[in-house]
Amino acid sequence: MMLSPQLFHKILGVAFFLLPLCVQGKPAGFLSNIFKYLTEDGSDGGFIPAFIPVADDETGDINHHLEHRISRLEGVLRLEKRITEFGGKIFATNGKKADFNTTLEKCKEAGGSIAAPRNPGENDAIQYFVKTFNTYAYLGVKESLIPGKFQFLDGTELGYTNWHSNEPSGKGEEGCVEMYTDGTWNDKRCNQNRLIVCQF
Repeated sequence: MMLSPQLFHKILGVAFFLLPLCVQGKPAGFLSNIFKYLTEDGSDGGFIPAFIPVADDETGDINHHLEHRISRLEGVLRLEKRITEFGGKIFATNGKKADFNTTLEKCKEAGGSIAAPRNPGENDAIQYFVKTFNTYAYLGVKESLIPGKFQFLDGTELGYTNWHSNEPSGKGEEGCVEMYTDGTWNDKRCNQNRLIVCQF
C-alpha cells in the first residue's frame, strides 16, 4: 500500500518535530539514511527529503523504503509514548513544556498546529499525553473578544467542549485553555508552561 502525499508529509512533520529527541537518544541507524543531510545543529542545509531527485524506475523502491522506515519510526514513537492518532490526525509531543505562544511557534515550525480537539476521540488522544506525562497541556482554543466565550484559533465556534465543572471562570482574565489530566478543560492565563502537544 502506497502512502498518500498528505500522510507522508504529516509523518515527516512529526519526524522533524521529534528529531532532536531521537538524535539525543541516538538509536542505532535511526533515520540515518533519510535524514543524513541534517547538520549537527538540526538545520537541513536546504535539503528537503520530499524532493529527492530520482528516476521513475527508482520511485517504487524509494517509496517502499520510506514506508518501511516510517513504519519503524511510528513504532518507536508509540513505544516512547510520543504519538497518538485519531480520525486521520496525528498528535505528537516532544515531552517539553512551554507557554502558549512558544507552543504555537514550536508546532508551526514542525508543520503542524497546537492540538485542538473537535470531538471526544481527539480529546482522548490528547489526554493520553496529559496522563502519561502527568501534567497539563494547552489546547488550540482561545477566548474571543467576548469575555467568557471561547473559539478555535481560526475563529470558528466550538462545536465540542469538555469544560471542567464551573469552567470557564476567568471572566476575561484567562484567555487560554488547558487540559487537565482527567481530559476536562480549564481557562488559564497564557504565560504558564504547559506540555507541548501538536497535531498534524
